[in-house]
Amino acid sequence: MTGRWAPSPTGEFHLGNLRTGLLAWLFARSTGSEFLWRFEDLDAAVRREFYAAQLDDFSRLGLDWDGGPILQRDRLDIYRDALQDLKDKGLTYNCWCTRKEIRESVSAPHNGLPDGAYNGRCRWLSAKEISEYERSARSPATRIITNGEHLQFEDRQVGLFEGAIDDFVLARGDGTPSYNLTSVVDDAAMGVTEVVRGDDLLSTTPRQLFLCEQLKLKAPTYAHVPLVLNSAGKRLAKRDGAVTLSQRISMGESVVEVLNYLLSSLSLDSVSTVMELELVAKVFNPTKLPRHAWILDI
Repeated sequence: MTGRWAPSPTGEFHLGNLRTGLLAWLFARSTGSEFLWRFEDLDAAVRREFYAAQLDDFSRLGLDWDGGPILQRDRLDIYRDALQDLKDKGLTYNCWCTRKEIRESVSAPHNGLPDGAYNGRCRWLSAKEISEYERSARSPATRIITNGEHLQFEDRQVGLFEGAIDDFVLARGDGTPSYNLTSVVDDAAMGVTEVVRGDDLLSTTPRQLFLCEQLKLKAPTYAHVPLVLNSAGKRLAKRDGAVTLSQRISMGESVVEVLNYLLSSLSLDSVSTVMELELVAKVFNPTKLPRHAWILDI
């Protein structure tokens, strides 16, 4: 098995990020697997200082990795090749929809597609409409062609999951490849065999498995784990208070205390030093993990 951790360096990790990263590490290390690091750094909000900050937080908690960090910004040619492959197969089309048009599209029910799914409006444009758009200054996004497929897969934590697949974006109008495209291409290129990530990404997994099929890539297995929520039941964010490792340390907590806080939330034994995480990995059993979100009361 080969696991991975693929954060976006747009800020410091908060406890929710660290908890998911800890789980990804435990899944890999409990089976003696490699654990790779990839920075998904194509977002405009990426800042250079957060690369080092995220790596440092992981290291301070006793988490290590075997390869990387690999930077997506260095791999644009690979994504463009994959996109061109799909275009050559006739599996894509241009989409000129504005944000407003997309919002209106996804708010309307259509043909059994999931909430938030694109209805394929630009796929059915006439030759005249396409010509008019091509003469405009608006740059089109690239979408994949689907036919309302429903795809099932067995998630290691969630169990059997089925999702419908819409004509999702492969590249934005400025040419930036989408998360779904880069994630699929990178996981295959890196030899990743198991992806552990937050369950907020569960619904996008059928899209990625579908894309693996179209690109003839071997798909990894998945384990989607519960998120950390604030006391209001919303997804944890930095605005919720002292939620980063550096903030907790500035309040007088030690790194080990923060680590044990995370371990306790997973019903795992505490440690005396971060070096003892290796012992936790040896007895780690994912079937005994909590199946519900952790409510963090700051």
